[in-house]
Amino acid sequence: MSRSIDAAALAAALPGALRKLDPRLMRRNPVMFLVLVGAVLTTVLAIAEPFLGGPQPSGGTATPASFTAGIAAWLWVTVLFANLAESVAEGRGKAQADSLRQTRTSTTAHRLADGRTEEVSSADLRVGDLVEVVAGQLIPGDGDVIEGIASVDESAITGESAPVVRESGGDRSAVTGGTRVLSDRIVVRITAKPGETFVDRMIGLVEGASRQKTPNEIALNILLASLSIVFVIVCLTINPIASYAAAPVSLPVLVALLVCLIPTTIGALLSAIGIAGMDRLVQRNVLAMSGRAVEAAGDVTTLLLDKTGTITYGNRRASEFLAVDGVAPEELTRFAALTSLADATPEGQSILALAGSSPDLPRGAEIVPFTAQTRMSGLDLPDGSQVRKGAAGAVAAWAGSGSEQLDALVDGVSRTGGTPLVVAARDRSGAVRILGVVHLKDVVKDGIKERFAELRAMGIRTVMVTGDNRVTAEAIGAEAGVDEVLAEATPEQKLELIRREQAGGNLVAMTGDGTNDAPALAQADVGVAMNTGTSAAKEAGNMVDLDSDPTKLIDIVRIGKQLLITRGALTTFSIANDVAKYFAIIPAMFAGVFPGLQVLNLMQLGSPASAILSAIVFNALVIVVLIPLALRGVRYRAASASSILGRNLLVYGLGGLIAPFIGIKLIDLVVSLLPGF
Repeated sequence: MSRSIDAAALAAALPGALRKLDPRLMRRNPVMFLVLVGAVLTTVLAIAEPFLGGPQPSGGTATPASFTAGIAAWLWVTVLFANLAESVAEGRGKAQADSLRQTRTSTTAHRLADGRTEEVSSADLRVGDLVEVVAGQLIPGDGDVIEGIASVDESAITGESAPVVRESGGDRSAVTGGTRVLSDRIVVRITAKPGETFVDRMIGLVEGASRQKTPNEIALNILLASLSIVFVIVCLTINPIASYAAAPVSLPVLVALLVCLIPTTIGALLSAIGIAGMDRLVQRNVLAMSGRAVEAAGDVTTLLLDKTGTITYGNRRASEFLAVDGVAPEELTRFAALTSLADATPEGQSILALAGSSPDLPRGAEIVPFTAQTRMSGLDLPDGSQVRKGAAGAVAAWAGSGSEQLDALVDGVSRTGGTPLVVAARDRSGAVRILGVVHLKDVVKDGIKERFAELRAMGIRTVMVTGDNRVTAEAIGAEAGVDEVLAEATPEQKLELIRREQAGGNLVAMTGDGTNDAPALAQADVGVAMNTGTSAAKEAGNMVDLDSDPTKLIDIVRIGKQLLITRGALTTFSIANDVAKYFAIIPAMFAGVFPGLQVLNLMQLGSPASAILSAIVFNALVIVVLIPLALRGVRYRAASASSILGRNLLVYGLGGLIAPFIGIKLIDLVVSLLPGF
C-alpha cells in the first residue's frame, strides 16, 4: 500500500475529519477545542452583524463587511485541517485492518472432548479447549501446539508468503487464529477468548482505536492546555486595560488574537504524530501493544541482544581449511567437499561453498548420516575407501590415533570461539590418514559492527546475551563490537541484568521468544516478542515482531527516537512561528489609535484587517503543509542528544521563525486585492 499523501488520501480522510467536529470528540484536544469555540462564536457574529448595523470598528479602525465572515471561515478550516491530520493518520491503518478482518471470519473447529471429536463454531471456543487441525484447515483461534508438527501459512498476518513450522514442546509452538495449516496434523490448546485474539488486538491497534496517549504526550497536552488558559486570560484582560487609552478591540479580533497566541500547530498535529509512530512500526511488521512502548523505545539506553540469529547468522559456517603437515590443501578441500555432498545441513552446504566446486557423488556410494552417537558423517565409497568428518574426538577414535599437530589445530580453532571439524580418510587397505580441520565459526552479520557503532553514537549500550561459553562469547562479541557480553546466560541472569540496568537509571530493550524469556520481557521497558515464540512470550512483551527477526529491535529504537524527535521538532516550529503572527496582529489591533505601533509592522502588511486575516489564513495552511512531515517523521541521524537538539533548533526553530514572515506577507498580498481590505 502506498504511504504517500496525495489528494486521494486527503479526500478519503475528509469524512472522518468532518465527523471529528463533534464537540464531544474535540474536547479531548483543549487547544483545538478553543479554536472550535472561536469558530462558532465568530460564525454567530458574522450572521448577526447585518442586523446590528455591520461590523463594529476595532481599536479605532473600521473593518470590512466580510472581515468577520472571513475569520469565521478560516477558523473552521483550521479545525478541519487539524482533524484531517488525525484522520489521515488513522486512515493509513484501515486497509490493513480490513484485510485482517477477512481472517477473523467464523470457522469450524474440531474440538476434542472425552476422547471424541465434535464440530463447533470458532466463536464457541473457550480458553483451554483442545482442537485438532489438519492440512488445509484454518486454525480456529490463538493457541499453543501441544501435539504434532505442521507447516503453517501465516501470510494473512505477516504478509510473508513462505510457510513456517510450528511444533509442540519448543519455542515455536504459538499459532494464530485465521492462519492455515498446509501439512500434517496438530493439536492446539486455545489460549484466547473470541474477540480478544491476536488479530482482534491488531485490528484495534492499526486503526488507532486502542491507542492510549503516552505519558510524554499527556504531559505536552497539559502544557498546551495551560498555555491556552494563560492566553485566554490575556485576551480577556485586553479590553478592560485598553479602554483607558484606546477604543476597545472587537470580539472577532480578540478571537483571532487568541488563535494566533495558542500553539495551534502542534495541538493539531500531536495526535497524528503518535498514530504515525505506531503506523511506522506496523509498516515494518511490528505490532506495538501501546504507544508507551514506542515512546520508551526512543529513550532506550541499553539493548539486550541474542547472539544467534541477531548478531550472527545462526548457523556456523566454514571459514577455512587447515591441513596437517604432509597433506596438500587441495586434497583436504576435495575430501571435505566429498564428505559434505550428502550433508544438507547449513554447515555442510557452507563447506561446499567454501570449497568453490563440489565433486559428483560417486555412483554406488553409501551415505553415512550424522548421529548423536557417532558425531560423524561421510561416505563409504564403492572401491572400499571411506571418508569422514566430525567432532575431533570421534574422528580420532575412528582413525585409531591422533597427533599433536591435530590437537594444536583443534585447540587453536576452539580458542577463537569456532568449532573444529576433523576430516579423515581410510583407503582400501585400511590405512587411515588425518587430513586436517575445517574451521566452522559463527559468522557475524554483515554491517552489524557499523550498526553497533551507530548505536554507541546514539548513547546506547549493547549487551550480547548467549548460552555459549565465555571464550566463544567474548570472541564473537569482540568481532561484532558489542559493549558487554553475558555468557552462559540463564533466564534468572537475564532478569537480574535488566533490573540492575534499570536500577542505574537506564531503559532496557530486549527480544525473546521462549517461555523462559517471559519474565525478562515483562521486566524490560521495551520487550519485543517474536511471533514464532510462545504465547507466554507474546503476552509478556509489549511489542510483537511478526517477522520474528531479532535485529528488528535496532529499527524499533530508531523509530522510537524518530517519534520523539518529530514531536520535539514540530513543537519547536509551532512556538517559533507564533512570533511572526504577533508582529502581524498586535500592531493591527491598535494601529488606528497608536500610529507609532506601525514600527512593529515589519512585514509592511497592507491594512489592519488584511494583516489579521492573513495571520489566521497562514495559521490554518501551515497545519496541512506539515501533515506529511508529521506522518513521515523527521529524518533521524545517529548523533548525540546535544547535536540533534542543535540541529532541530536551527532547522525548525529558525525555520519556524522565518517561514511565517514570508508566508503571511505573500498571503497579505492576495488578501489586499479583496474588496474592502
